[in-house]
Amino acid sequence: MEWKPDRTLKTPIYKQIAEFIEKGISSGQFSPDHPLPPERTLAEKLSVNRSTIVAAYEELQSIGVVERKKGSGTWISTDIWGISHKRIPNWGRYVEHGSFVPNIPVVQRIRTETQRNNLINLASGELAPDLFPAEQFRTIFSEQPFEGHLGYDHPQGNERLRETIGNHVKVYKNIEISPDNILITSGAQQALHLIVQCLLKPGDTVAIEDPSYCYSLPLFQSAGLRTLLLPIDKEGVNPEDIVTLHQKHRIRMLFLNPDHQNPTGTKLSLSRRKKILDLSGEFGIPIIEDDPYSLTSFNGEIGPNLKSMDLNGNVVYISSLSKVVASGLRIGWIIGPKKVIERLADAKQQVDFGHSVFPQWVANEFLGSPQFGTHITMLRQRLEERRDQLISSLHHFLGDKTEFSVPAGGIHFWCKIKQPVNEYHLLEESIKQGVAFVPGNVLGTKQGYVRFTFGRGDIPSIQEGISRFAEVLNRIENNKC
Repeated sequence: MEWKPDRTLKTPIYKQIAEFIEKGISSGQFSPDHPLPPERTLAEKLSVNRSTIVAAYEELQSIGVVERKKGSGTWISTDIWGISHKRIPNWGRYVEHGSFVPNIPVVQRIRTETQRNNLINLASGELAPDLFPAEQFRTIFSEQPFEGHLGYDHPQGNERLRETIGNHVKVYKNIEISPDNILITSGAQQALHLIVQCLLKPGDTVAIEDPSYCYSLPLFQSAGLRTLLLPIDKEGVNPEDIVTLHQKHRIRMLFLNPDHQNPTGTKLSLSRRKKILDLSGEFGIPIIEDDPYSLTSFNGEIGPNLKSMDLNGNVVYISSLSKVVASGLRIGWIIGPKKVIERLADAKQQVDFGHSVFPQWVANEFLGSPQFGTHITMLRQRLEERRDQLISSLHHFLGDKTEFSVPAGGIHFWCKIKQPVNEYHLLEESIKQGVAFVPGNVLGTKQGYVRFTFGRGDIPSIQEGISRFAEVLNRIENNKC
């Protein structure tokens, strides 16, 4: 046996051995008439611990390739050499080897736990049901008959909706744009995926904020991109950091969330916006502006968005209705140069043949109605009330044990825990106590932070959630959990 496991690979040694044996069985190297090599013998030949061989055999047994017979060793399963010659696919290996990287385990755990009815959800980045315009939607359904066709729509999305979005961004965000420069997407998440997959290639370097929502997304890793981090202070990203990174690494694309940034709530200062746009023009770096929150500005002042200041077509702009109307509507959009929009529309067609006609119809009716402005006014007021409740609860239950900057919009609250704490342990104990949040190191490199979402809960649940969180934090501080 000349083969040896490769210790330089990321694949665990026991999985390499299991794969080698499986291939040997298929090729006939290992005969079904004899047991496979004993664990100790194989361990010596491959220069590994016996426990590694045990794990490899258990892996093969779990997928039906081998049978462990007490007293006689490990044998090739008779099922795979029977009359039908059928075998069970190794689905575990398929799952692990796919090119699309899964969410990290803590993110998967949070999403699973937040489905529990008795858990207070301060983690999910969405609006509470009472903030949805449900009554307005019912009015649309009852008074506005659907007159659209039921076939595939325009590759870039329904033309009427794109016209309405064009009017919307002109009125609210001072962005002058043609419907031909708009692509309808299934929320901002799909927009990001399309941009990464279509406009970048493996090995390209991109820069994102630290901390940021993008930090938690595996889409950059799935695309084989190199990700650089830009620290955020009270005015947002420092343009000088962009210069430094670009001189060292040649940034191909810059991803920014300038208004009420997720998770810090920071608003990029006007002077820095101007400087970043100047750098984009100087170095030829495209900017992806993700803008889910600017409409929620509590004082009603919006922007100026980078796209509204962009005179050269350097900014590709993403927004959606997820954070201001309803996440389940799945309506987002990309605004950019026509050739870019056409490229992204072609890719979207390959994925889903275009967006569903019904949510586009609902979005068009609501976004173009006077009710939209009324809804936004209500939303700002209620989100500000929830933010204030969160601040009041932190002061009441935790005193000076936390520190934070107060966001002027958005739905997220970035909170520093002054005492040293393991954020994952804090999360696990909090879930047991019936409250969930997002650990800060899921969203960036800073230690000792948590993100609370005040858009998801009502005022009583925010108060109770912080009370439960404080109880857990105090127990940890006193070494009682």
